Amino acid sequence: MAKSSADDEELRRACQAAIEGSKQKIMISIRVAKRRGIWGKSGKLASYMAKPRVLALCLKSEGHKKQAFLRVLKYSSGGVIEPAKLYKLKHLSRVEVITNEPSGCTFTMGFDNLSSQSVAPPQWTMRNIDDRNRILFCILNVCKEAFGRLPKVVGIDVVEMALWAKENKPSVITQKNQQAGHGPVSTRVAESDLKVTVEKYLISTAEEDDMEALLGSYVMGIGEAEAFSARLKRELLALEAANVHAMLESEPLVEEVLQGLDAATHCVDDMDEWLGTFNVKLRHIREDIESIETRNNKLEMHSVNNKALIQELDKLLERLCVPSEYATCMSRGKFDEARMTQNIEACEWLTGALRGIEVPNLDSTYGNMRAVKEKRAELEKLKATFVRRASGFLIKYFANLVDSVMSDKNYFSQLSKQRGQLKQPDHADLRYKCRIYAHLLQHLKSLDKNCLLPLRKAYCSSLNLLLRREAREFANELRASTKVSISPTTWLEGSPGGNQIGNSTDTSALSDAYIKMLTIFIPLLVDESSFLAHFMCFEVPALVPPGVGANGNKRGSNDDLGIMNMDSNDSKADLQSLNESLQDLLDGIHEDFYAVVDWAYKIDPLRCISMHLITERYLSGQQADAAGFVRVLLGYLASKISLQFNRFVDEACHQIERNEHNVRQMGILPYIPRFATLAIRMEQYAQGQSRDLVDQAYTKLVSIIFVTLEKVAQTDPKTYDIFLLENYAAFLNSLYDVANFVPTLAKFYQQASGAYEEACMRHINMLIHSQFERLFQFARKIKDLMFTVSPEEIQFQLGLSKMEFRKMLKSSLSGFDKSIAAMHKKLQKSLTSQELLPSLWEMCKKAFMDKYVGITQLAARIYPTESIPSVSEIRNLLASL
Repeated sequence: MAKSSADDEELRRACQAAIEGSKQKIMISIRVAKRRGIWGKSGKLASYMAKPRVLALCLKSEGHKKQAFLRVLKYSSGGVIEPAKLYKLKHLSRVEVITNEPSGCTFTMGFDNLSSQSVAPPQWTMRNIDDRNRILFCILNVCKEAFGRLPKVVGIDVVEMALWAKENKPSVITQKNQQAGHGPVSTRVAESDLKVTVEKYLISTAEEDDMEALLGSYVMGIGEAEAFSARLKRELLALEAANVHAMLESEPLVEEVLQGLDAATHCVDDMDEWLGTFNVKLRHIREDIESIETRNNKLEMHSVNNKALIQELDKLLERLCVPSEYATCMSRGKFDEARMTQNIEACEWLTGALRGIEVPNLDSTYGNMRAVKEKRAELEKLKATFVRRASGFLIKYFANLVDSVMSDKNYFSQLSKQRGQLKQPDHADLRYKCRIYAHLLQHLKSLDKNCLLPLRKAYCSSLNLLLRREAREFANELRASTKVSISPTTWLEGSPGGNQIGNSTDTSALSDAYIKMLTIFIPLLVDESSFLAHFMCFEVPALVPPGVGANGNKRGSNDDLGIMNMDSNDSKADLQSLNESLQDLLDGIHEDFYAVVDWAYKIDPLRCISMHLITERYLSGQQADAAGFVRVLLGYLASKISLQFNRFVDEACHQIERNEHNVRQMGILPYIPRFATLAIRMEQYAQGQSRDLVDQAYTKLVSIIFVTLEKVAQTDPKTYDIFLLENYAAFLNSLYDVANFVPTLAKFYQQASGAYEEACMRHINMLIHSQFERLFQFARKIKDLMFTVSPEEIQFQLGLSKMEFRKMLKSSLSGFDKSIAAMHKKLQKSLTSQELLPSLWEMCKKAFMDKYVGITQLAARIYPTESIPSVSEIRNLLASL
């Protein structure tokens, strides 16, 4: 193994020389490779080209106070080490080892004082695991001793690091002794760098002793013969006790047998009485009949009995005889297509023979005969041999059949003879070759139902490879034959004059490709699911859509894959087995559908809306031959599409939020008109459907737009109202047509309209009060005094006399036309969007007249004898300006 750079004294001295004058002492220095991390699509860190760097852990002592630093040093063009970056360890909050990096030598460090937390931290890659553990332990020990806390450690097992520290402790001491020749400073630094006390940070000595005692209690004791023998005797006694218990549990069966024996005993007693009576009669008859007649009767009786016995034995022999051709076929025969008729006949004979020697087809009296028992054992052995041979053949046959199809280059080339001329895979020949052995499978199920499980698994795994290969080839060819320009992904970002949204390309080919993928493969998957159910002898009815029974009536929901509910236990067991086989048959095929969705999303994220609409149409269709797995697959696709679209919406929201970080914003923000264009295109794709998906996006985007508007406006209080009213006006103008037929946007349209009016009134009131400040201040003083003083006495108050009132009117209204012109000029100057000026000026005149009406009413009440310009005069004057 190469020597670790942590032991390189020349490297340490070079680093110390690079930071000379900083009063910092290097504890450990180690060579690393730096990669700048970026956030990838899946949330994991990717990396650019690695750069050589040196990490140095430094200490600086100022009295009793210690400061710890982590320095990053780089190599200059001349190969000289020079400082690059400096991190304070007191701000270290997180240490994370990258788990998806194969070597495990890469980690990142997070500091809580960095200005931009959205930028991924750099990755540091060591030469080996020992170097990584050494630098991490040094950092953790310094954090614990200097600051009394540890940062959060992610992605590494503390027990694994503890074991490493314990194993490397002797080597650490050796290194310290080897470095003793360099003086006391070098020895002290190496010890502080590399020595790790496991018990201090992981477990105490007492806890370790308890763990060893606990583990020691599980010793088997095999090494001691007597103890092990005693243990075996105890376990034997326990097994015997369990056997006795099992015998006691079989008491009902014993009682049943005893009852049968009692019944048989009664029958025997009755027979005995009948025979006794018969013997008495025979004795009386024998007394009357001559001895010759008695012998003749006995011979005749024997003759009849023997004849009947011979007939019965001949019938039994016919049942017990195994034809040689069937025995040869089942034990050594072949399973090619030409011999399938013989194999089926042999199976039918074997099934009938086994059924014929079973009660009630065979008299129970013959069941106890030794010949019948031996023949039954012979037939069972023959059945087991045939089932084993047939199962092995079919497993190999399925694998070879699929392999021959997959190795045929012409088969996959026929799927797309021309670009854009994609065809559905043809499994007719494959199914024909499988149907050759359909009757054999049915007979195997009747002979041994358990043999079907490995056959089903072998068939599903073999055909799954073919289906996934076809889906992958079809998806690849589909993407290659579809030529569409990539749409811009930064919809709501860029310069105001950008035209990337206006020049949107036609991406309808993406939706057509997705439809073609579903149109081609959904029926194929349905057919394969149905064929599996029938070919593999599942005792279930035809596949039906969810919520519909076999008779067309609606039924309750079922988690099973579209199979109707079963009543019998056997059918339920077969249903569960079918669902497992369907899962094996179609496992992983959704990944190729996902690939098409991801491809379409990269080209045009908004196509997720139309793809979601297409998926919902497939889901809502009630087809009589729809397999349940297809609905599950479509459900997964709908979730995937929603996830991708939400990702696009989140990225758009992030683009909007970037505007609040700009130093100064003036005029209409660029994402206001772009959002209107985006909404129009989203509605074109939605076609009045997929409202939940689109409305959620609208809610999220518009909420972020409004919040960002408020934040940007608050950066400059002077232009707060102008900025808001101009942007809200642009929002209302751009979304006027879309909001008329989109309820969600209509709601936000009303909200923006209210905010626009509030901003206008605030700005207009500010202009009026700034131009006629003395007039309205005088009126405000009068209103404040009216709470404590009667109206008749107000004109006698200080500063509110009639003379003061006349002076105020003269100063405020003498140059009224000039004041109004100045107010108009100020309003015009404050606006960047001059098209808003006419409407705002009309609002300004109306607001001034409303305030002036209040002042005239107040003057008539407080100063009834004083003359003031009438409301009509002021209104006519305003109209003439």
